[in-house]
Amino acid sequence: MPLTSAFSSLRGDFSGSLVLPGDTSFESARQPWNLAVEQRPAAVAVPAGVDDLRALLDAARDGGATVAVQPSGHGASGDLAGAAIVRMTAFDEFDVDLDAGVAVVGSGVRWGRVVEALEGTGWAAPAGTSPVVSVAGYTLGGGHSWFSRTAGLGSDNLRAAWLLRTDGTHERVDDSTDPEAMWALRGAGGVVGIVTALEIDLVPTPSLWGCALTFDVADAAAAMRAVRDLAADAPSTLNVFMNSMRMPDAPQLPEEIRGRSYLTVQALSTDGEAGVPIDGVRRAGAVLREVVGITSPAALAAASNEPTDPTPGRGASAALSSLDDAAIDALLAFREAPEQWPLIGIDIRMLGGALDAPRRSGVASLRSATWLLHALSPLFPGAPREPGDASIAGIGALLDPITAPRTIPTFLTPGQTLERCVSDDELSRLRAVRAAADPEGVLHEGRLPR
Repeated sequence: MPLTSAFSSLRGDFSGSLVLPGDTSFESARQPWNLAVEQRPAAVAVPAGVDDLRALLDAARDGGATVAVQPSGHGASGDLAGAAIVRMTAFDEFDVDLDAGVAVVGSGVRWGRVVEALEGTGWAAPAGTSPVVSVAGYTLGGGHSWFSRTAGLGSDNLRAAWLLRTDGTHERVDDSTDPEAMWALRGAGGVVGIVTALEIDLVPTPSLWGCALTFDVADAAAAMRAVRDLAADAPSTLNVFMNSMRMPDAPQLPEEIRGRSYLTVQALSTDGEAGVPIDGVRRAGAVLREVVGITSPAALAAASNEPTDPTPGRGASAALSSLDDAAIDALLAFREAPEQWPLIGIDIRMLGGALDAPRRSGVASLRSATWLLHALSPLFPGAPREPGDASIAGIGALLDPITAPRTIPTFLTPGQTLERCVSDDELSRLRAVRAAADPEGVLHEGRLPR
């Protein structure tokens, strides 16, 4: 049966929306969050409930297609030929137990809703920096947050999941009822079933204190070394990000920042002001701007400056095994070369702490790494692609000698697979778990290598 026919036959009984090639809304419906990724699915479905999902699985099975959940449009890799993209918007359950520090979150819920609900409660969500990312996509891919040194990866905070299996069974699973499925769900996404809701641990934050120090590029190396040296003894209650920003030489920008480069060191303590021992960083150079004081998860989300609408872009990500003086010097020299102007921002996050001792078994892990880096090169309308592509390739080559053996799936770029995240034995185990859960291959293989 042709794929379009297999899915079009659903329309009479499908309570949600089902968009097919040729429909007027298909071009917009198929777009992922990163508009630079081209994906051509066989259908785009927004199910109204579990019965719609069951019908979609049956149609895919009958038509030789696959089903691929794409939360909020994030995580696109472009390889979706023959698949029905599923948007889980209607699964919007959200309940918080403040006494237990646990939340139940539907797979269509975005982090912004959770963060806002927890404001002022003394609890925080183990959320990423962007409020528009879905809880499910982030958590099931690993997920690194402001609280990861304190509470572990997002996936490590996954207590249980409501899982729709390919045979139509819909049930709550946890480590006692299905440890293999939970291991796979903590990093490998929905390769063993469709997750409709998650039960997650919250992070106790009785006293959140933040500090942001901005340095000119002339002091960037000294400041980065100071942060690197701090990492050796930093308490797990301290979380530190470094952001290298190169402002474009654009007439729209104020003269005082146009074409200039900065390094901002951001520190967040869950243990109040005493938990931010960064005086050594402050002394590393002339501080151009300092923001310090009590903060909150909502304030952090608002200050992230993450895009709130789909945009085209590309980036390079790597978990690093070290950050010695030579690597810092090489990175900054590369950063300031005139031809690297497409690299707008480079974000470096301190690892360790709770990340070195996960509480739960899962695919995602950063135990072998000490830093997590992401470089961003936006795609501006009308601008040539080649300079940005060259910059992304160049920084990847530069970081290769200090790249750790594994990273987490949420930091994979389009085209990369789970081979960068797991050992050969773990990959074999994951394939076996998937084969047992989905023997007919109805679920899209996600980031599994083909």
